[in-house]
Amino acid sequence: MPNEGLETLERPQARRGTGGRPTREEALKRDARLLDVATQLFMERGFEGTSIDAVAETAGVSKPKVYARYRDKRELFTAVLRERIRQFLAPISAAAEAQATDIRPTDVETILHELSRHMLAQVSTAECATLQRILAAQAVQFPELAKLAHEEGWLRAVRGVAAVLRQFSRRGQIDVDDPELAADLFLNLVLGHSKRLAVHGIATDPDAEERTRKAAVKLFLNGVSVR
Repeated sequence: MPNEGLETLERPQARRGTGGRPTREEALKRDARLLDVATQLFMERGFEGTSIDAVAETAGVSKPKVYARYRDKRELFTAVLRERIRQFLAPISAAAEAQATDIRPTDVETILHELSRHMLAQVSTAECATLQRILAAQAVQFPELAKLAHEEGWLRAVRGVAAVLRQFSRRGQIDVDDPELAADLFLNLVLGHSKRLAVHGIATDPDAEERTRKAAVKLFLNGVSVR
């Protein structure tokens, strides 16, 4: 997201509420700005190296305004984590909805290749790897963060892919008895190797990564093919 300044010119039609309170639009922009800044600092400095003071100063707002929105640093990091998860899951949710409503659905192989490309690209980013390291480092002190990432990230991704597989199974294109188990296996096949390398900061060869991704999709499809 671009780093827009917090202070924005009011549109002619925008009016502040009584007492100079910001409009809903202004409040949303302020929250987005805070999350942008917090994300940047967490990525650069880690969890321990980031403070509410630093976020407030960099965002150009007072500490009381930050604390009015987020109780502490853990709650701010949770908001950052939820936003990254939302962005990661968006294509999966869109694919599931499209397959449920499209009278001429895309074939399963095409959909799985599209999903796997997106997810692999996300997992391979420096930001995703940094988030994983922060979660691992804070797992003992703040186990709820790791639990949130698992339940709202991984398990929701599993359910999203499972919804896609369920639709294709109902159409007779694949044979899947347990869509959620199959989805979990698919995600592990596609992401497991690259995710481990990214977390450990080991560079990957794009060509080798693409060959592995294609092989994972092929192996999965062979396992669920209708016989």
